[in-house]
This record gives sequence, C-alpha cells and structure tokens, in this order.
Amino acid sequence: MAKFNVNICPVCNGNEFSSFLTCTDYFVSNEKFKIKQCNRCGFKITEEIEDEENIGSYYQSENYISHSNTTKGLVNSVYHRVRKYMLGRKRRLVEKAAAMQNGHILDVGTGTGFFLNEMREYGWHVTGIEKSDDARKFAKAEFNLENLPAEELFKLKENEYDVISLWHVLEHIHQLSENMDAFSSLLKTDGKLIIAVPNHDSYDAKHYKQFWAAYDVPRHIWHFAPEQMKQFGEKHGFKLASLHTMPFDSFYVSMLSEKYKKSSLSLFKGIFNGGISWLDSLINKAKCSSVIYVFEKN
Repeated sequence: MAKFNVNICPVCNGNEFSSFLTCTDYFVSNEKFKIKQCNRCGFKITEEIEDEENIGSYYQSENYISHSNTTKGLVNSVYHRVRKYMLGRKRRLVEKAAAMQNGHILDVGTGTGFFLNEMREYGWHVTGIEKSDDARKFAKAEFNLENLPAEELFKLKENEYDVISLWHVLEHIHQLSENMDAFSSLLKTDGKLIIAVPNHDSYDAKHYKQFWAAYDVPRHIWHFAPEQMKQFGEKHGFKLASLHTMPFDSFYVSMLSEKYKKSSLSLFKGIFNGGISWLDSLINKAKCSSVIYVFEKN
C-alpha cells in the first residue's frame, strides 16, 4: 500500500530534508514514525504515513478526545473543563478579529461540534466540515448540527464566509495547499482565517523532544513554528494580522507528555513544565505551546 510522503516543502518549496526525530504513536498503535525537517526553512513533516483514505484507523480510540468526547482519566477530565472555558474565549476572539457580533463562519474539522454550537447560540450562521462520521453523528444528536463531510469543502459557495476557523486541524490535513487555496476563495474580501496549531518552537516542545504530545504522530502530518506559518500564509495570499496564545495547552500538553514518559509524579512535573512554557509565552507569544494565527486576505 502506497504511503503519503512529501518531497517538496509546502512552506518554502525546498527539496532537501534531514532527519529530526522519531516519535511513537501513544494513542492507538504504538508504532514509531519519523519526522524530517526542511533544511531551508525548518518546517517539519511526518514521514511514511497512511494516505487520506486509510489514515482513519489511527483515530479509532476513545482516548482521541476531539472525536470521542471521553472524560475518562484525569488528563481528559482537565481537557473538558478547560474546553468549556475556551469556547467562550474562542468566540470572543472570532468576534474581535471579524469586528462583528454575528456573521457567517465556516469551521473546518469541527469535531463533535461544541465550538460551532457556541457560535450559533450567539447568533452566528454556522457551517461545519468534519471528516469523521462518528463525530458528525455526535454533533447531530447533541446539537442538531448538520456538519458536512470533508470533500464538501470544495463545493461550497465562494466569497461566502466572514470567518473560517481551524482549531488544531490544519496539521491533520493531507491536502494542505489545496485547502489553503480553497479558504482564500471561500472567504469574503475582508474575511478572516483563524488557525490554531501546535508550536514546535515552544519551551515544552524542546524540553520533551520525542515525547512531546503535540507531535501526535501519525495524525499530525505538519509541524509549524510561527515564522513558518507566516510564510505559509503569505504563499497562499494571506497576511498575518495578529497572533494569540492558547495558554492552557502548555499545561495540557506537558501533562500528557509526562504521561508518555511514564514519569513518577507526572501530574506535578507536567504542571511545573507547563508553567515554565506559559511564563515563556507571556514574554513572547511566539513561544507558546499552541499559537492562534489570524490571517486576512492580502
């Protein structure tokens, strides 16, 4: 079976790579996957993964929170408590970025639908794209949201949306450049593209190395840092308007990374190292464990 491999860097078009790390899939398979880095821009890519049609088996775990909604275990419980707070924070960020209290929003990779439901409750017209059948069924049953399968993205009406959002989704998408071009055509002239992704240039990424939970191989194909994200957006006709932090990710990712290391006192170590990462991001937003990028059409 053919594997999905990338020979040209989607950020800078470089064609020379070197080995970076070998990481383990702790969620599903316990398989090891190699990550390579572009020698020109430092962008990092997971190698030898399944193609888009066959990657689904690596999401089939009740531990994969965005699809299963599980609250099992301390880390997952913390995730859900934080998510409840972050829903409001994300909505307010969208409203501020778009300079409107309601409009048309497209959420790509909407998962079980909690964010879209929050936006709809505050008056937004919502459209969701979600690859997982189970996640779409959950969103329908829980929130009566009729989210669309992934292939429908390319059939949507152009110049229709005030905001397109991707919350920890872009790193999963095989058709990376094709999706960015689609976002450009779907957004209104003054529309905003909001992308949240992990940051491999953060303190916790450098501290945990191959155990860093946000590498999340093989589900995470692409691994961005702020300069690479800025360059990638510009390549597809976007200008970076603002950058925001996701401070809770520093703690959540560090706690999960300690779990992967099978550390003693993993909770306390995770909180401690997450705290260092969070403090680092107070000095420099570009050092946060996860970063939110707000783009506008150039």
